[in-house]
Amino acid sequence: MLFEIGLLIVFIVVAYKAAPKENEQDSHVHGAGQVGLLAAVALFGVDYFTSYFYATGEMMHALHPFGLEGYAYIAVVVISIANLVFGGLYMYSLGVFNEGGGSFTAAMRYLGPSLSLIVAVILLQDYIFTIVVSTLSGVDQLLSLGQAGGIDWYWHFLIGATMVGATWYITIRGRGESAQVVFTGLGIFILLTITMVVGLFVAKFTNVPPLPGEAIQPVTSIWQAMFHMLAASMKGLVALTGLEAMSNGIQFVIDEDAGFVSWGRKKFPKLEKLWHFYSGKSGIGRAVQTSFLFYGAITTLMLTYFSIHFQAFDGIEGRSLVGNLAYIGFAALPGGTILFWAYQILAVGLLTAASMTAFQDLQAITWRNVAIGELPEIVVYRNPKGTFTRPVTAAAIVAIFIQFLVRGNTSAAVPYYGVGVFMPIAVMGLAMREHIKKTAKGSERTWGLIGTTFATALSTFIFVGQIVTKWNEGGWIVLIVFSVLILMAHLILLSPAGYREPEDIHRVIREKSRIEGSMGNIVEWQSLRMQEYRYFLMTGISKFFAVFGIFKPTRFEEKPIPAKSGDFEDALNHGENVTYLDQYLNKKDKP
Repeated sequence: MLFEIGLLIVFIVVAYKAAPKENEQDSHVHGAGQVGLLAAVALFGVDYFTSYFYATGEMMHALHPFGLEGYAYIAVVVISIANLVFGGLYMYSLGVFNEGGGSFTAAMRYLGPSLSLIVAVILLQDYIFTIVVSTLSGVDQLLSLGQAGGIDWYWHFLIGATMVGATWYITIRGRGESAQVVFTGLGIFILLTITMVVGLFVAKFTNVPPLPGEAIQPVTSIWQAMFHMLAASMKGLVALTGLEAMSNGIQFVIDEDAGFVSWGRKKFPKLEKLWHFYSGKSGIGRAVQTSFLFYGAITTLMLTYFSIHFQAFDGIEGRSLVGNLAYIGFAALPGGTILFWAYQILAVGLLTAASMTAFQDLQAITWRNVAIGELPEIVVYRNPKGTFTRPVTAAAIVAIFIQFLVRGNTSAAVPYYGVGVFMPIAVMGLAMREHIKKTAKGSERTWGLIGTTFATALSTFIFVGQIVTKWNEGGWIVLIVFSVLILMAHLILLSPAGYREPEDIHRVIREKSRIEGSMGNIVEWQSLRMQEYRYFLMTGISKFFAVFGIFKPTRFEEKPIPAKSGDFEDALNHGENVTYLDQYLNKKDKP
């Protein structure tokens, strides 16, 4: 027992020492809330890393009840290919859109404001469900400690709501503290997971018997089997939000080389192309996304192998899939009970912390939505530590309400979470395809078009597959929710609350959000572009009703023609110290 306690203490100390720590000098030089590589790994990767605790369980849940778990490796291959394709797409896109905004900004530049508005709304929904699914998965791991997975639903809800509250509190305290806490937890998680895998191999070679089996319902046709295989692949892909999260949140990353890049340039100058690829804040984002390329496939393969061998699935013995494997693996080691409890408690904490990724990206997308006229201006408030506290608080309240609606059931929330991931990925693929058509030549153009077309087709297929395979679990409701959200987004934009003059845009971006440089210029351009779209919709609706003799009771001239947005490149190259809106703010007679 003393050995296990000592080992756990060593893990904690090592992880804490390696964790990033924000000091006053960093805050002064980089600005409030700006983070480096290690902090970016923690804040924008924790959602993806902690999918370890539920993605494989959801995948196997689609196969095991029908006796198809032996075919799970096919789903693992699909997941691996998707990770590589989508990871490569987003790593490429960071070089083009390195000021943040993700698929929202990409769509606005290349696909028009309509798709951009839809993406903005879907991302808000997706981030909120990330909070719901992550915290409820944490509840599942907590209850696995006492084999209490079957307790009344309201306990699931109450524990989940408490976790959301804790994450909300940590987030509003600032990114520096959040990153330190989360990175420490991830470090301990990695070390304990390696220890657990060692224990699982020991259990295998010492012939530890599998867990008691369950009654299964055999499939009656090849088509049923194929459908369940497709469903398993779709459920195992729920955690790819990390790609969009890093792309969207790159605005909060320090624009300097990570330590390994500076070291590599000194030691291996011949690899300059590699170091250039990973340089600056785009390079930090790419370094985080590089880990996504392989992590999901490796962990899913490992959990699949051991879950089949030991018949360790969700619900067996009142534990989750990972809970069962942790129980077996740590039990094979001397004094492993302490490590099992530590691992499960850590899982609870990390899954709760995974909400921080969603909270960070909610902040990144919310102030943009306010600037373009999609949300009321009162939503924007940035505290001295750089945190947008109001959208964080609002998201926490909505997440708790949704947890109540799904009665604390993780599986009931997963369909809504997974579907929203892939529509933005498909939009990013389309935008990058347009970028390559306009900028690339020769073989780069040919291979770029092939890659982006394949990524778009694959993400679209998965998007549809998520709805079809989860139809009986609420997939049909997802279509209704999406449609309602898109309609509401357009209604809000068309309402008086959606109207933005250049002065309004400047106030939201420069004064309230305190956004400077190229990023501010780009969002100013986006806001002007959206106001042009709003004007186009209003004139189109007016002309449509005029056909039937219905006219507006007030003169249309009372709402002036919006300021011209110009080209995206004009905003991108406008200058760090000059706002894009200066051309309108300095004129008394706006166009």
